[in-house]
Amino acid sequence: MFAQEEPSVPPSNPYLNDSYSYGAPSPVMGFVWDAFWFLYFIFMIWMLVDCVRKDPDRFLWFWVILVFQPFGAFIYFFIRWLPTNQFQLPEFARPLFHQRRINELETAALQIGNAYQFVRWGDALKEAGIQQKSLDAYLQALNKEPDNLQALWGVAQIEMQLKKYESAKTRCHLILEADPEYKFGDVSLLYCKTICQLDTPDKAREHLIKHTKRWRQPEAMFMLATLEAEAGDHQAARKTLQGMLLDINGSPRGIARKFVRWKSKARRLLKHLPKS
Repeated sequence: MFAQEEPSVPPSNPYLNDSYSYGAPSPVMGFVWDAFWFLYFIFMIWMLVDCVRKDPDRFLWFWVILVFQPFGAFIYFFIRWLPTNQFQLPEFARPLFHQRRINELETAALQIGNAYQFVRWGDALKEAGIQQKSLDAYLQALNKEPDNLQALWGVAQIEMQLKKYESAKTRCHLILEADPEYKFGDVSLLYCKTICQLDTPDKAREHLIKHTKRWRQPEAMFMLATLEAEAGDHQAARKTLQGMLLDINGSPRGIARKFVRWKSKARRLLKHLPKS
């Protein structure tokens, strides 16, 4: 009676079976994505712990790290962690970023030949971590100007790194005789370090007391407190550390952040000192 109608068939979708458009994510990409988030989680925990332990503005930055995901941890890393920890490239990588400048300064030193050019070449080599060539450049500057303070200071630093303590001590002594204020206490501090390596703890402590009366650097004060603690003078060590913490806490925030490492070390040493 009635004509049988053909069931309507929906038009086929040409993309329905296209694995590129509708396929499941690649297992490799899934693994890479999971690994990235795992590493980011570890990195975020590291930044949170560092923030809580060391940063003077820990309350603000703690919430920055938590709220601004996934960028908060990276913001803290570049704005707070890197400047505070004075991060440097590994020694093997430094020459790659300094080679062009080193070549230019080497050419200038060899062509012009004065002490100033050799000092600049030595400074660039030292910054790149090329110790022996840096030392040679400074020594060539001293051959031309034996009383060049910049060259003497460069040699003293390299010799200290190479554990040539006696020679480094002599260089520092010459600089301090010519200008006791040179490098605002850095030379005097290096001189104290050479004494710590070469002489008795009592003599080292004596020189550090003189140094810290003039230059209250956190590193010097921590070294003094360590010697006082080792000598059994716990009261003096406690007083030195407390004075160091007061100096850091009373300084501007930008400066205080640079000394966070020494602040943490001072607090740890205070906890280990006997209370009596």
